[in-house]
Amino acid sequence: MTTDSRPGGLDDAAADEAARAAGVRVQPVAGHIGAEIGGVDLAAGLDDAQVDAIRRAVQRWKVVFFRGQRLDHAGHVAFARRFGEPVVLRSRGGASPPDFPEIETTADRLELGGKFGMEHEEWLRRRRHTLLRGWHCDHGARIDPPAATILRAETVPPYGGDTTWSNLAAAHAGLSAPVREFVSGLRAEHRLGVGYQPRPGDDAYVRHLLDRQVASVHPLVRVHPETGERLLYVNGYYVEQITDLSRAESRAILDMLLDEATRAEYTVRFRWEPGSVAFWDNRATIHLAPSDNAHLGFPRTMHRVMLAGEVPVGVDGRPSEALTGTEPGRW
Repeated sequence: MTTDSRPGGLDDAAADEAARAAGVRVQPVAGHIGAEIGGVDLAAGLDDAQVDAIRRAVQRWKVVFFRGQRLDHAGHVAFARRFGEPVVLRSRGGASPPDFPEIETTADRLELGGKFGMEHEEWLRRRRHTLLRGWHCDHGARIDPPAATILRAETVPPYGGDTTWSNLAAAHAGLSAPVREFVSGLRAEHRLGVGYQPRPGDDAYVRHLLDRQVASVHPLVRVHPETGERLLYVNGYYVEQITDLSRAESRAILDMLLDEATRAEYTVRFRWEPGSVAFWDNRATIHLAPSDNAHLGFPRTMHRVMLAGEVPVGVDGRPSEALTGTEPGRW
């Protein structure tokens, strides 16, 4: 583990010292991304030194994992508030706890296909018809995507159901210098429902997308507001097209960038257990939800809290632009 101060506002030696002083154990689990954190009881509350150590670990490793935690809904929200303002969604499914509007339960997603006249598997298949389609940051089509996500496992299958994250700072650094220079001036349209394959005839989900469309133009290279790192801000779930390029040019370049962003060496895969918590920087990562467990029939219940984020800014200092949908800060 390096102890040198690195570009982009990340000081590894300072992060290590902060963790030691707070009694927090930070154990990296992959070369570019991911660390397990020990020595803390999230349900008991955190002091300021522990909060600082965890914040530094998230900045450095992009996603951190806690095991064996005993958080309930109130504790989950309280933990999140130490790091930012939780997002309150206007609409959630019936599985989410009614008394905690900051929490969305992932079992809600099983309801979505039925709302549009489809079995859940058909709905997923129509939304994810390419190999890279599932990679995303949370709510990336918004003008102000969440800064971070904190996901807590309640019930997990005995096998399968892992989540994978990739480091967008490492992906940007891995590009050759000419390509980095080229993409730093580009912007891309991020839109809800990109690539969805409609059903023949009337499709209720298409009507839903048209009625509730969300789209923004984000820089293809985003500057992290805390660390100063340059991030390859691309994903397969929301990105529609690189603006000012032809569709053919855009497709070829996006495919290349997505391949780079999801290279195995930039990723970490996490095996969930009951009581596991993952805390990730939603600006500096994309993640892939599991697709290997639906046929097994095992329950998988997760609870999510997202922290409010800012409008992305590119290398040239220009912020993102909203095309349609909600205003910054309004969910």
